[in-house]
Amino acid sequence: MALMGLGRFRPVLQQLRSTAVACSWNAALLVRQQQQLPGGCLSRQLAAKSSKGKSQKHAPARVNINAALVEDIIDLKEVERNMKTVLDNLKEDFNKNLTIRTSPSAFDHIVVTTKDGKFPLNQLGQITLKSPRLFLINMSSFPEVAPAVVNALTQSQMNLNPELDGALIRVPVPQVTREHRENLAKLAKQLTNKSKDSLRKIRTSAVQEVKRSKDTVSEDTIRLLEKQIQQMTEGTVAEMDKQLASKTKDLLE
Repeated sequence: MALMGLGRFRPVLQQLRSTAVACSWNAALLVRQQQQLPGGCLSRQLAAKSSKGKSQKHAPARVNINAALVEDIIDLKEVERNMKTVLDNLKEDFNKNLTIRTSPSAFDHIVVTTKDGKFPLNQLGQITLKSPRLFLINMSSFPEVAPAVVNALTQSQMNLNPELDGALIRVPVPQVTREHRENLAKLAKQLTNKSKDSLRKIRTSAVQEVKRSKDTVSEDTIRLLEKQIQQMTEGTVAEMDKQLASKTKDLLE
């Protein structure tokens, strides 16, 4: 009786075995297809990541590529670092060259060129604020480079007119006129445009590097990488414009 009962389930067991074999075969085939089409799989992976950035209707899709997936094509992290360096340099220029402060620290960025090399001004002379309208720089430790210090001060874009008196340099504090503020704001704009030019060179170089891989990767992959690089560029430009607006407001208020 037990054997007869088991016989009724034999067709069901055979069907389950057939289904398991078919599933195993399909899984193996899928693995082989993925291994045979690396470029296509990569572009689909990147496209899937970019689609996650879509908004409901009209917002353009944003790309967010995992740098590890494309490191054989381009080092996106290095591109990002290079763009950040340009932005950081712009911020440093703003802080150093576009100031209306009246304190010894206002001279911290000035570098003096001498026959022995380049040195920060605050390492060559002692800077003091003698009065609200006058700085004194004592060059007694290095009197031989005093003329070079005067030249550096004159070329500093701080609207300074230093006067050399032996080992002492007198630096009158320029009156912060509306015209001077507007000139500083114009300089801020020029520095920003120069930084944007540097940024465009980084973008162009990165895109060219990606296109050199056109024979080994799909067109979709190249297109997505170009879009990622453009996104990075636009994000950095937006931050530059933000810094410029803040500095301009600070100078003109």
